Amino acid sequence: MNLARLDLNLVVALRALLEERNVTRAGQRVGLSQPAMSAALARLRRHFDDDLLARVGGHYELTALGQVLLDRTSTAYDVLERLFASQAAFDPAKESREFKLIASDYAVSVFGTELARVVHEEAPGVRLRFAQTPTTVVDDTATLLSTTDGLFMPHGVISDFPATDLFSDRWVFLVSHDHPSVDGHLTRHDLARLPWVTYQRTYDAPAVRQLGMLGIEPRVEVSVDSFQLLPLLVAGTRRIALIQARLARLLAPLAAVRAVEPPYEAVPLREALWWHPVHTHDAGHVWLRETAARVGRRMAETGYIAPSS
Repeated sequence: MNLARLDLNLVVALRALLEERNVTRAGQRVGLSQPAMSAALARLRRHFDDDLLARVGGHYELTALGQVLLDRTSTAYDVLERLFASQAAFDPAKESREFKLIASDYAVSVFGTELARVVHEEAPGVRLRFAQTPTTVVDDTATLLSTTDGLFMPHGVISDFPATDLFSDRWVFLVSHDHPSVDGHLTRHDLARLPWVTYQRTYDAPAVRQLGMLGIEPRVEVSVDSFQLLPLLVAGTRRIALIQARLARLLAPLAAVRAVEPPYEAVPLREALWWHPVHTHDAGHVWLRETAARVGRRMAETGYIAPSS
């Protein structure tokens, strides 16, 4: 494949055609006339030796290859957009730019809120867009990082990409204030016999993997896709939940629960900002990383806990 002979404008047309599945709407979306978009479709069909869009009744459907290209084209478009948005210099007080960051609700709650406050004060034209961490993060980390500006993720889950450390945290267990069989502490036997509420994304659980090494198999009764829901699902029940200490303190007013220290030396959590090497020398991204690191250092120095809303 000779990339020098390809017209990159076709990437824009291909994405619009595959998503709209209609030549006229695709043209309107990218500012091309219907004949011009039809010509682009003809060129794409010759290149891929496939119809891409096949008429079925009164509408078009994607061919098998068109369906494969749908996700790949979106990824390629995002990569190209970020590539050509790179800057040699960046003035946060004057620039207008959006940074997309992948993060769990935990990372946004205890760190993202303070990062957003600092960005609001120092870079009024900069926007932060937080998106939930997908379940495929460990399966195709390179693709995910190439289409975003950064990923908040603790060490021990992914590797082989540049990262800057942000803050540390520790793990505690939540139990209901009126738990009938847990007084001031938990035992390892309690961890095996009591029902659990867990965060359902297994890739985010180095501490849970540690339990397996100790021979403890959690008896999961409820699993959720949000760390912030754990206290509500523990309160008034016999359930227990493993949660980050910073988030437990932040959410303490929301539910009648209390934090209990683990009956073992739990591995600490070290949150980091990970990024794709393509961003390393982009001036705007350098500013984002330095700002995030500065916020993390301030959290470490002051013991900052994000204010509850």
